[in-house]
Amino acid sequence: MADIESTAEPPFPGDAAVRQGIELLFFAYRDFTAEPDVILARYGFGRAHHRVVHFVGRHPQLSVGELLGILRITKQSLCRVLGQLVRQGFIVQRPGAQDRRQRLLELTAEGRQLERRLSAPQRARVAAAYRHAGASAVDGFRRVLLGIIAAAEDRRRFESVRPIEQ
Repeated sequence: MADIESTAEPPFPGDAAVRQGIELLFFAYRDFTAEPDVILARYGFGRAHHRVVHFVGRHPQLSVGELLGILRITKQSLCRVLGQLVRQGFIVQRPGAQDRRQRLLELTAEGRQLERRLSAPQRARVAAAYRHAGASAVDGFRRVLLGIIAAAEDRRRFESVRPIEQ
């Protein structure tokens, strides 16, 4: 009789595996943010500042409204953080071309430098983990993270993004 290789997926992880996944996320987040936290502290900034710098850097000409939608924080919270970044010369605000009431955000040269300093250790950490895990694991990790994201519009941001550069 010929051996038949099973192509069925392994059984769904149980509660212990799910709990371990949650714990792994906590440890990974702690280590992922540790080095940028040290840099942010030198400026008197926190993780909210990092998130603003990250998203404005990734999406130049991002409107304040779009940033509020991404971060899901109150306008009051964003104004405090954004005001500080603008006053210290990391971000500039410009009125929109069609709607002058719209405020479009962009990193200054100093802001781009800060963004690179903050993201460098994170990019190195993620790249090393990707190399260690391999392409199929990277794809699985991406799918898991997409599955954790609650809002469909947030998941759609990544539909056209090529996950792995060959």
